[in-house]
Amino acid sequence: MRKPIIAGNWKMYKTPIESVSFIENLLPLIAGHERDEILIFPPFTSLAAAIIATDDHNVRAGAQNMHWLNEGPYTGEISPTMLMAIGCRHVLLGHSEQRLYFGETDDRVNLKLKAAIIHGLTPIVCVGETLTEREDGRTEEIICRQLRTALNNVSSAEARRLVIAYEPVWAIGTGSTATPEIAAEAHRVVRNELASCCGERTAEATRILYGGSVKPDNISDLMAEDGIDGALVGGASLVPETFAKIVHYT
Repeated sequence: MRKPIIAGNWKMYKTPIESVSFIENLLPLIAGHERDEILIFPPFTSLAAAIIATDDHNVRAGAQNMHWLNEGPYTGEISPTMLMAIGCRHVLLGHSEQRLYFGETDDRVNLKLKAAIIHGLTPIVCVGETLTEREDGRTEEIICRQLRTALNNVSSAEARRLVIAYEPVWAIGTGSTATPEIAAEAHRVVRNELASCCGERTAEATRILYGGSVKPDNISDLMAEDGIDGALVGGASLVPETFAKIVHYT
């Protein structure tokens, strides 16, 4: 059984004080909830405080990105050893905004993925197509290329730590959500490519999340689709009450 994941990506929002306040308000709303694994991804300045605030609770805080080296002259970067040192155990890699605005490449995602696995971090690797690529009929090509490169020289055993998030770029922050059928078809593409790269058993065990304008009013329909194992939530994860409604989808 693949335990669903509901993850909130806070992007460049919330100071440490605001992050702790969010967690204090969220915890009573999700108390006792064990059906899903609940994750939040605050900005780096709030990450250590969020990890402390969630200690011994049913929510975990992860990092939004990382470098693949342990140390070096890379101003502004955060290493996997730094994340491990503060108790971080999850990291987002290859988010479409990193690809779109900061030149993230498939090859760098591969380096980061391998570093995350080596250090015992759970990597959530994001893949997805732009609107132009979808309109050109290239969705499958783009998803498969991103996955194939990310998994280069990653063994089937190593890949079992992996989580994938399918996030169509055209649906992120736009209010436009992929229909459950579109999302499910993309998830089938992801799982088939995982099977090709890592074997059927690894593909079947891997959790694949949907990301892109997820809200309380569409989460249930998305989660009803076979093969969708959770959600990577953006703006709707910034308000405790709204995020809790998504966690409690039926």
